[in-house]
Amino acid sequence: MERTLIIVKPDAMQRGLAGEVLARLERRGLKIVGLKLMQIDQALAHRHYGEHQGKPFFDGLVSFITSSPVIVGVLEGANAVQAVRSTMGATNPISAGPGTIRGDLALELGRNMVHGSDSPESAEREIALFFKPDELLDYERNVDPWIFE
Repeated sequence: MERTLIIVKPDAMQRGLAGEVLARLERRGLKIVGLKLMQIDQALAHRHYGEHQGKPFFDGLVSFITSSPVIVGVLEGANAVQAVRSTMGATNPISAGPGTIRGDLALELGRNMVHGSDSPESAEREIALFFKPDELLDYERNVDPWIFE
């Protein structure tokens, strides 16, 4: 099974939509294997968004992600990265389809509710930024045979 990182961003937290975001991902069939409420500091934000350093929007990304507590999680499932990304919808909420998190709950690119890793390689790097290996659990759910072949 594949794992991916999600971040319920400050806008979702401030709007009281964290549960809605997590519920949509769980209802999709993804399993939560790690979850924590945290305040991202500047240093961690710089490491997380490192590939965007030097771009005009970098400072805004860092300022936003550090502006409020967030929920970070690791989700597991078959093709978890793609499953999360399709459930989130397009990065720009105006382009995100109805039924997606961003399409239903957001209006602006800079306030798009949730982050999800963009590849299995990014997921591995991002998970290591936010979680120690012993903070992630391996367990079976009784429902898994009804979700995964």
